[in-house]
Amino acid sequence: MANKYDLLIFDWDGTLMDSADKIVLCFQAAARDCGVLTLTDQAIRKTIGLGVAEALARLLPEEDSRGRSAVAARYREHFLRLNETPMPLFPGVQAGLLDFQRRGYELAIATGKSRAGLEAALRISGLTDLFSVSRCADETQSKPDPLMLREILAETGVDGARAIMIGDTSYDIEMASRAGIASVAVSYGVHERPELLVHGPAACLDSFPELCAWFG
Repeated sequence: MANKYDLLIFDWDGTLMDSADKIVLCFQAAARDCGVLTLTDQAIRKTIGLGVAEALARLLPEEDSRGRSAVAARYREHFLRLNETPMPLFPGVQAGLLDFQRRGYELAIATGKSRAGLEAALRISGLTDLFSVSRCADETQSKPDPLMLREILAETGVDGARAIMIGDTSYDIEMASRAGIASVAVSYGVHERPELLVHGPAACLDSFPELCAWFG
């Protein structure tokens, strides 16, 4: 696969960084702070990959927009300032991304995180300089809408046939399908393999080193 693609577009949470536990804890803390329905681990994990507003619309359908906005504000406070749950990179990510860059691939991020959340995660991980472009859910449409991928293609000037999306959720794979670009799923994140296969990824791989090997 080495010569087939020029641009590798990565999801962040659950694909590069093991952040699901922190996301779950911060949503639960935010809900408690606002006195709303208790949120289960499983329900929250199913929404990871969406923007915060879109996730809360699914998690708290009985709340009005004001109530969900209050929970979203508390979530961001917990995630960015209060919660100290570690968020390590998955095994092989740092070395793999550096190798992709060395081999001449252009790297991008398409994430459900906010811009503030992504910038904090990039600083923590030390990966800021590896990515030429990124899109976050609070500055464009949330996954699985394909707009953020179309914006990345427009900014980089890469043809869609030379780009591929890599993610751990069905939202990533559906977004790529709707944008008309290829995708690869990784099974070590938050969605199960059957969900990941629904929208036809080119492969479903079990570790980041496997992903690197898939590109040859």
